[in-house]
Amino acid sequence: MEIRQLRYFLAVVEEAGFTRAAERVRISQPGISAQIRRLEKDLGATLLDRSGRTVTLTAAGEAVRDHARSVLAAADALRQAVDEMNGLVRGRLGVGMVTACTITPLFDALSGFRRAHPGVEISLVEDDSAALVDRVRDGTLDLALIGAARRPPEDLDSRLVVSEPLVAAVAEGHPLAGRDGITLAELGTHPLVCLPPGTGIRAALEQACAARGLTPSVALQASAPGAVLQLAGRGLGVAVLSASMVVPGEGLRSVPITDADVPAVLALVATRTPSPAQRQLLRHCRRAFDLPAGEQPASGAN
Repeated sequence: MEIRQLRYFLAVVEEAGFTRAAERVRISQPGISAQIRRLEKDLGATLLDRSGRTVTLTAAGEAVRDHARSVLAAADALRQAVDEMNGLVRGRLGVGMVTACTITPLFDALSGFRRAHPGVEISLVEDDSAALVDRVRDGTLDLALIGAARRPPEDLDSRLVVSEPLVAAVAEGHPLAGRDGITLAELGTHPLVCLPPGTGIRAALEQACAARGLTPSVALQASAPGAVLQLAGRGLGVAVLSASMVVPGEGLRSVPITDADVPAVLALVATRTPSPAQRQLLRHCRRAFDLPAGEQPASGAN
């Protein structure tokens, strides 16, 4: 049994298939299949059920998965300890960002990190915030830029980037365009256009409404804030976004939601046992986002 075989096995489990796993670990599909069959032969058990459209774990595979993660974590920790002694930063980093991300400081941080540490392989994935948080928790991502309602998850190492109130955005000719403010109850009399479940803004809206016994009437949803604004601008509903997402002078009016007291926040979240590479990337993020060193909200936007 070899360390690389355990890495290949976990890649197949996490990607639910051999093709994507082979691409991820950069070997051929026949090569990864052969290595996992050799691992199964060494262990004397079938670890993967290959009969369906996606690869799933057998009972033996489930038992091996957790032990494999522990073995790889120990091997990585050993290498990291030696690298730190030698002043080296290398390895892999999994980074997540909210879908349709246009937050340029994150891109600046990744660019600066890559120039400083070319020996670190970076993978970048997009997903909704809830899924990204889950992936940081289970260790398949090292760091993610996520949106949340009120505060970031308290069980992760979190750095608050911004906290903003929710606003309504309407087309110029909309009945609400001339208002100085609107309540959540009044907002509920109009069809809403919003980001989908799993995003921080949607969670902030739903939590604020739930606190008042209300249920938001979301007629349309889109994954990108720009698309939400485009739909509202064409009179298809009232957009609900964070304040900075509504740019004045583009045919839309921003109307404060006076009793929406759950802010939408944007935050960097990371595992609490960082690798040397992760610590270096967080330093670049702090500089790019102009955050105080080591900022971690005691309780904790797209």
